[in-house]
Amino acid sequence: MNDKISTVPSDDAALRAIAEGVEAETGERFFSSLARNLALALNVQYAFVSRLSENGRRFKILALWERDHFGPNPELPLTGTPCESVLHGESAHYSTDICARFPNDRQLVEWGAQSYCGVPVLDARGGIFGHVAILDNKPMPDGQRGIDVMRIFAARVRAEIERLRMEDVLRETNQQLMQSEEQFRDFFEEAPLAYVVCSEAGIIRGNHTAARIFGVTPEEVTRFDWRSLFSEAPEAQRRLRQALKLVEDGTEACGTALELRRKDDGRPVWVQWWSKREEWGKYARIMFLDITDRVLMEHEKTRLQTQNEYLQEEIKQFHHFDEIVGRSATLNSVLDQVRLVSPADSTVLILGETGTGKELIARAIHFTSSRRERPLIKVNCAALPASLIESELFGHEKGAFTGATEKRIGRFELANGGTIFLDEIGELPPEVQIKLLRVLQEREFERIGASSAMRVDIRVIAATNRDLNQAVAESKFRRDLFYRLNVFPIVMPPLRQRPEDIPLLVHYFVQRHAARIGRSITQVPAATMARLTAYSWPGNIRELENVIERAVILSSGPDLELASELIPAIADTVRDTSMAGPATDTGTVTPPDRSLAHIEKEHILEVLERTNWRIGGPNGAAAILRLNASTLRSRMKKFGLERTRDMS
Repeated sequence: MNDKISTVPSDDAALRAIAEGVEAETGERFFSSLARNLALALNVQYAFVSRLSENGRRFKILALWERDHFGPNPELPLTGTPCESVLHGESAHYSTDICARFPNDRQLVEWGAQSYCGVPVLDARGGIFGHVAILDNKPMPDGQRGIDVMRIFAARVRAEIERLRMEDVLRETNQQLMQSEEQFRDFFEEAPLAYVVCSEAGIIRGNHTAARIFGVTPEEVTRFDWRSLFSEAPEAQRRLRQALKLVEDGTEACGTALELRRKDDGRPVWVQWWSKREEWGKYARIMFLDITDRVLMEHEKTRLQTQNEYLQEEIKQFHHFDEIVGRSATLNSVLDQVRLVSPADSTVLILGETGTGKELIARAIHFTSSRRERPLIKVNCAALPASLIESELFGHEKGAFTGATEKRIGRFELANGGTIFLDEIGELPPEVQIKLLRVLQEREFERIGASSAMRVDIRVIAATNRDLNQAVAESKFRRDLFYRLNVFPIVMPPLRQRPEDIPLLVHYFVQRHAARIGRSITQVPAATMARLTAYSWPGNIRELENVIERAVILSSGPDLELASELIPAIADTVRDTSMAGPATDTGTVTPPDRSLAHIEKEHILEVLERTNWRIGGPNGAAAILRLNASTLRSRMKKFGLERTRDMS
């Protein structure tokens, strides 16, 4: 326990000696000087300054004066030492027999100490920083004198500790500022956004990105007249003047797009510009974002869109009425039905054998309807697996079934606003027929896995080569769906019922495939045409086209040559002469060998005579021939067709 001693006045000479000894010292030198001067002034063997460890169980000696020299600075345990109470905030004085009081303190035994005196050192927040202590190998009866002296210098220790702490803070702050400055410099120079500070004379400072955009070196960007890089195009100059006016007026410019020309190679560069004028109005800060890739992508998108529109127009022309070749009464009857139903927006069911041109009729209906600007979506119901057809038609939500890793838009949704062509409708599975019936009745459907229905505005055109009446009778096709589809049926005649169209089709396919392959075939021999006309064509127009394409490939001269390997398939199925048309006395079919131009001339003449040579108007020859009036007049002039007037 601490001894109670009376207060003794401080020794001014001792205080003065200590103060003078430590006055000029700082840091570690201050702690060392304080320990030495305390020991000398108070005439003791040992004096030290310590710091308490963070866990509060040990203390580190910062400076130790040992007899006549500075000793080591060990870290010592706190428990069981006279320093324990001091480092808990109390002053302590043990006048004698200190080793007996603290027998476990090996350091006291090593030093041979008999007496001890110590005071705590507080930090700026009032916490225990450490302590100041003196020891002697003789009794120390006047402990209060030592406590008073050490308390005075404990405050000085606290001030030095705070000064050191502030030095550390300042040092760390300076380091952070230096790092921040370096980071800012790196960010400024290497930022992906071009940044310049400019005046009326030009750029005062610019980063590396600005130099790259301008096509100059980093050294050239300073004092560089960047305005000389702007395109001379009127629109580019207008935008530049507008942006500079904002800078002059002190108005912030945000996101203005400008076109530049690089200094090094003159390549166009598009940038997005932000600017802000300094408050004193001398300099302006301008930032550029290189948007060249984006602009070029938009240009490419526009080009592709224009190309796509052109190709769409080409597709329209390719698949329009121009590809429906023929002048037979049966075909004209079908085309009359197409003209009637196209504007009505009704559901159409196209029936006919394979290869009769059902898809061409569906396209003709769509492209002459009010929906021609919207898509025509084709679905071949026979080509889709039964497990996928529902998803293809109506779509599905992500996770609707195993393998549905993302949402899928169905064909009905794609056709919204346009037309959907359901080819081979007779092949639809029964479960899909039910959903299709709902679409036809209510114009709505649900994606697989969806919780709500989606309404669509579509026109349905269906086609099949099956006998749906028989399929209904055999319960293979829903009766109610058949009635919904059979609003306006169109029956495509097989080619054997329109033999007068075969020569037209032959010449049409010869010209098409000869041009594609690079052959020059100018005529079809009469015998060849007779054999082609005599064939029943079970595969209809598709089979005829395939035969003509093979014949074009095998022909070596200006005449179409029907190779011997094609003849057996034709000869075995010759029609009756009653179906083939005019015949000679021997019964052989001998249609005249006419060029396509001659046939076209005759067809135009026939239509002109039928319309009493009326060219324009809804019932004129141009409308019937599906030509512009000016185009028809050009062809009439080409063929020398002129109405003869009765002069009698």
